[in-house]
Amino acid sequence: MANKLPETLHGLVSHFSPSGQEEEAVDWLVARMKALGADEAFRDEAGNAVGLWGNGPKQVLLLGHIDTVPGEIKVEQVNNLLYGRGTVDAKGPLACFVDGAASVGAVEGWQIVVIGAVGEEKDSDGARFLVDKYRPDFLVVGEPNRWDRMALGYKGSAWANVTVRAEQFHTAHAGASACETAVETWLAVKAFGDSFNEGRQKVFEQLLLSLRGMESGSDGLEQWARLSIGARLPVDLPPDAWYERLREVAVGARVEPVGYPIPAWACEKNSALVRAFLNGIRAAGGTPGFVYKTGTADLNVVAPVWRCPSLVYGPGDSALDHTPNEHIDLGEYAKAVDVLAGALRYLTAK
Repeated sequence: MANKLPETLHGLVSHFSPSGQEEEAVDWLVARMKALGADEAFRDEAGNAVGLWGNGPKQVLLLGHIDTVPGEIKVEQVNNLLYGRGTVDAKGPLACFVDGAASVGAVEGWQIVVIGAVGEEKDSDGARFLVDKYRPDFLVVGEPNRWDRMALGYKGSAWANVTVRAEQFHTAHAGASACETAVETWLAVKAFGDSFNEGRQKVFEQLLLSLRGMESGSDGLEQWARLSIGARLPVDLPPDAWYERLREVAVGARVEPVGYPIPAWACEKNSALVRAFLNGIRAAGGTPGFVYKTGTADLNVVAPVWRCPSLVYGPGDSALDHTPNEHIDLGEYAKAVDVLAGALRYLTAK
């Protein structure tokens, strides 16, 4: 027998909202949170959906994201599975936050804040807007890591364009072309990465490099070749330090940072928040686990500013992120709602 389709999850997924097109989904979620008893629900100046339960001085902030990658998937239930873009990344975790907060309701002395942030799949504009607006006592970020696990760390990221130039010469000349120098530069960068990672057994502690693109050209007087290099950073290599190393290795090349560099972040394992989720997972019949992820999340944007106890939680298999087969098990979703509600009750009873 198929599990009952959760209204919050189904409604969110039914409003397709790739980054930059979140408005309808935000309006629907605001109305849904009001219907579920939020004391206040609204769309903020950045376009985020915000719901508030209670008005106490202590604050738990549940931060999910409402945008998805492109590629609409037919929303349909097949047995206990719900298919659709965002079921996993990350409307499943966001819907879980809403249903869990509504289940707990207002607690004296506390305020539970649920936010569906916009733009996470691009530059995290929604989360960047929040950093100066809130100072929570506890933070839970919504990303899929299974119902019985918590993520305690996400790697940082930094992109760069590395450009080398050379004078134009006849092809019969023995000098190195800009393209050849660019290849040598990439090999040097890769060798630095291998050296940095020596003795680092855990992927979370390693520098992960990727060559994302290469182009070249000439104006008749000068050749140029450009590498697009991506880096997933460990905690002990912040973006500024990485760019400095990259300039040292890419001798003679021009290094240009691209986009928003994001530092890695690791959460404190011995915290009241972690203990609350350990209790919630065990109460729901699970054996708790911890993971550290090689991607980045809105955690990396807000946690370094708020510096409160934090973790990442949410139902769903992250291997299905961004795939055409994205779906969530409804039984797992129900378990996650129970875990979250139990964790919130445990935390706010202290």
